[in-house]
Amino acid sequence: MTGEPYLLTPGPLTTSLRTRQSMLRDWGSWDVDFNKITARVRERLLDIVHGTGTHECVPMQGSGTFSVEAAIGTLVPRTGHVLVPQNGAYCQRIARICRVLGRKLTTIDYPENTQVSADDVGRALSSDPSITHVALVHCETSTGILNPLHAIAQVVARHGKGLIVDAMSSLGALEIDARHTPFDAVVAASGKCLEGPPGMGFVIARRGALERCEGNCHSLSMDLYDQWVYMHKTTQWRYTPPTHVVAAFDSAIAQYLEEGGLPARGARYAQNCRTLIDGLAALGLRSFLPAAIQAPIIVTFHAPDTPRYTFKSFYDAVKAQGYILYPGKLTMLETFRVGCMGQLGERGIAGAVEAVARVLAEMRAAA
Repeated sequence: MTGEPYLLTPGPLTTSLRTRQSMLRDWGSWDVDFNKITARVRERLLDIVHGTGTHECVPMQGSGTFSVEAAIGTLVPRTGHVLVPQNGAYCQRIARICRVLGRKLTTIDYPENTQVSADDVGRALSSDPSITHVALVHCETSTGILNPLHAIAQVVARHGKGLIVDAMSSLGALEIDARHTPFDAVVAASGKCLEGPPGMGFVIARRGALERCEGNCHSLSMDLYDQWVYMHKTTQWRYTPPTHVVAAFDSAIAQYLEEGGLPARGARYAQNCRTLIDGLAALGLRSFLPAAIQAPIIVTFHAPDTPRYTFKSFYDAVKAQGYILYPGKLTMLETFRVGCMGQLGERGIAGAVEAVARVLAEMRAAA
C-alpha cells in the first residue's frame, strides 16, 4: 500500500501505479501520436465485445452517465418510445434521462432484489407495438444484481426493437459478445472493470443503427453520430478530449490484455466476491442478494446489528484501517456496499475483511 486507502467502490477504483504514471505526460489533442492512442483504445474495446467489423466504438468525454444520455439521445428518435425495466437506482436514472429528453417512456418495476424477466419484457413489447427501444442495466450497481442480458436481447431482437445496454459495471469482467447477443448499443466507462481512471465513457454501437441517427440528438456535444463521423474523417475528437485519462485508459487496457483479458479479470473479481461474502458472513454480516443473481462486481450488505453502528462512523473507522467503503443505495433498508474491482494490493479483499473485523469488534465491545 502507498499510504492511500484502497477504494472498495464501484468506480472510481484503485488503479495500478503503471496506469497512474501514464497520466504524467501532456498530450496535444490534435497530435498524431495522441490520435493513435484514441484509435487503439477504440479498436481494443471493440475486440473485447467481439464487435470488430459490425460495430463502432464512439468515445465521449465525461462520466458514464454522459454516455448513457448520449446513447439514448442519439439512437432513440425524438418520436421514439423507450421501455425501461427498473430494479435499482441506475435503471431509474435511465428513466429520468428519457423524461428529461422528452422520449416517451414505459417502465416495468421490480423490487430491488429481483431480476428483470425476459418474459416480462416480451409481454410489454407485445402489448405496445409503439415501443421502439429497450434500455437495460446489465449489472445494477446500486445492489450488485445481475440482469439476464442475453435472454432479454434475444426477446428484443425477435420483436424487431433496439436494445441499449448500460454495461457500466460489467463490461470487461462479464461476457458481452456482439456475435451472439444482439444490441444497438452497449455503454460503459473508463473507471470500472477495465481499471482506468474516471473521465471517459464510450458507446459500442451497431454500425447500421448508428448510420440512421443523423439529426436525432437533442444536444450538440452529446451527439454520438456527429462524434463518430468526425472521428472517422479526422481521427480526432470533436472537442477537447480528456487526454490524460485516454492515455491512462490505454495503459489500463494493455494491462487488462496482459492479465489474460476477460477470463482472468472475471475470475479475479469472482474470487474477490467469494472471499468478501464468506469473510463478512463469518463476522455476522449478511449480503442482500442470493448468490444466483449476485454479480461479482459490488456486494450490498445489511448493516451490522449493533446499536453503535452508523454508516459514517463505520466508514471513518474502516477508512482509518486503509479501505474506503461505499454507502448503501436502497430505499427501505440500512445497507452498505463493498466493491470487488480494482488493484487491491497484496492483501486484497482479505485485508479488507480483516479491517472490517477489527472495526466491528471495537463497535460491539463499546455497545
